[in-house]
Order: sequence, then structure tokens, then C-alpha cells
Amino acid sequence: MTSRHRVVITYCTQCRWLLRAQWYQGELLTTFADELAEVALAPATGGVFRIDVDGEPVWNRKRDGGFPEVTELKRRVRDLVAPGRSLGHADRPAVPDGD
Repeated sequence: MTSRHRVVITYCTQCRWLLRAQWYQGELLTTFADELAEVALAPATGGVFRIDVDGEPVWNRKRDGGFPEVTELKRRVRDLVAPGRSLGHADRPAVPDGD
């Protein structure tokens, strides 16, 4: 039996980032249905937007600069909860413009 992981999305209520947090929550629960035990939403203040997996930081708005693209977030979560698992099109490198 594989252990199931806990994701916590901490979001700023003053900044009204609940909908963004819920969207990421749904994307992660859909993609990692077998690997995740829960994706919790943790309200906070002060401009915080952070995503942790089992207490390990995956994304921090202040450190990483803004909000993650969903494909980048899924890659980072996958690397912790299901290393080696393919994410299909999300694993393909971006094609440079003009080539």
C-alpha cells in the first residue's frame, strides 16, 4: 500500500485568493486522485500563497515569484508524490517561438 500525501494550500484572505486556491486544489485532486489523502485550504493574511506537500514547500509566491503555471505545479507535486510518473503533455518541453 502506497502512503497517501497531504497537500496544504495556504492563501491570503485579504487578497481574495480563495478561488485561485480552490482551482489548484481541484487540479491536484483530479491529477493525483490515488496519491493524495487530501488537499487542505488554509486561510491566512499578509499576501501569503504557499503550497506544501507533507510539510515540504513546493511553491511560495514570495520566493518563486507570483503563482505557478498549473503544469509546473503538477510537476513539482508529482516529483514528491509519484516520482517517475508521466504527466503526459505537461512533461513535454515547451517549443521555442519562431523555430
